[in-house]
Amino acid sequence: MDRPSKMCYQNEEQIWSRPMETFSIRDLRERSGELVREAEAGHLSIVAKHGRPLFVAVPMDENLLKEGVGVALALRLFAEKAVSLGKAARLARLSLEKFIARLGAMGIPAVDYPAEELDEELAAFEANHP
Repeated sequence: MDRPSKMCYQNEEQIWSRPMETFSIRDLRERSGELVREAEAGHLSIVAKHGRPLFVAVPMDENLLKEGVGVALALRLFAEKAVSLGKAARLARLSLEKFIARLGAMGIPAVDYPAEELDEELAAFEANHP
């Protein structure tokens, strides 16, 4: 059995794999320029009050305008590993299959196995299914 290219499962150079920045209410006064730069760079940020998330700052980009807030937010939260695949699909109000298709269209891997783990899984599958 041919093994899939490892690159189809991991793409570390994407903007999507970057963790979200968190800003406190106080940070909004002192670091508002940084929050704006994060948005301009296309990054989601969380604003928290007393350590609890209050709201998400979502950058206005082509994807947001095209897909709508729910889908764009779900794509970003999934890509940043803040929510599971199932939760992201529900947030986007799409079936799992349609959400995975959207991920593929955006170049976001739906499965993020480390190459070594994928090799182990494939070897175990091949051993059990000769």
